[in-house]
Amino acid sequence: MPELPDITVYIERLRPRIQGQVLDKAEVASPFLLRTVEPPVSELEGRRIEDVSRLGKRIVWRFDDAIYLVIHLMIAGRLHWKPPAAKLPAKIGLAAFRFAVGTLTLTEAGSKKRASLHVVRGREALAALDPGGLDVLTADLGAFAVALTRESHTLKRALTDPRLFSGIGNAYSDEILHAARLSPLALTGRLDGEEIARLFQATRTTLVDWTVKLRRDAGDGFPEKVTAFRDGMAVHGRFGQPCPLCGSAVQRIVYAENETNYCPACQTGGRLLADRSLSRLLKDDWPRTLDELEERRGK
Repeated sequence: MPELPDITVYIERLRPRIQGQVLDKAEVASPFLLRTVEPPVSELEGRRIEDVSRLGKRIVWRFDDAIYLVIHLMIAGRLHWKPPAAKLPAKIGLAAFRFAVGTLTLTEAGSKKRASLHVVRGREALAALDPGGLDVLTADLGAFAVALTRESHTLKRALTDPRLFSGIGNAYSDEILHAARLSPLALTGRLDGEEIARLFQATRTTLVDWTVKLRRDAGDGFPEKVTAFRDGMAVHGRFGQPCPLCGSAVQRIVYAENETNYCPACQTGGRLLADRSLSRLLKDDWPRTLDELEERRGK
């Protein structure tokens, strides 16, 4: 799922292309994409885009008369900048937004169509789509600590909860926790002040550094290689590979359609975190430490 760094670069590349431009045509090809009916998407046609901004992991276009188009890419949604007459791909194309200067297409790979469009009128209607999470890049340590400890959760869940923090998902939460040297299953209510400060700094640094990297990768062009798995990541998507800091094998916890990646040596004191399904199956045979895991592999 595109997260804060990816969405930020998308917005930076969209602004010089569409801000101030009139939307000539909005073509919605998928019946599952548009989640609102009033105002109709056709009302956007002929209107000028006044601003492009971020709302959590959503991209917001503000038109005149306070009408907003809100794009949520979810997991597999992607944006592509094409020539004005570009055709929408038959199987993965969800929508095309046509301007005199070019066409923005929205695609989604896979069979599960989760990306969404909302067209709303007025600031209150837009605010209703905001999960309310804290923007860590504009917040201070005190506000971060309040948001983090508001509810009792694991750090992984807290960082990825859009009601608590804005724009952080599965990929960058792994990187943040590795940089902070904290376990993804540590409970928010049990962190001391130094650990909270370390997590705050790691969150800001990770998001800023990756935004800079993605901006540099895109250059002057439009970002076409938006993915959750990137070269240079420390742990996310790197199960079994060496941690760049200590060389220990990166481990994972698999749950539903996601997984959490972490370094036991750097984050959990060498302890392996139990994967729920496997630990139920293996019970006492579940290895507890890296040494025990390596010993079993050697048998």
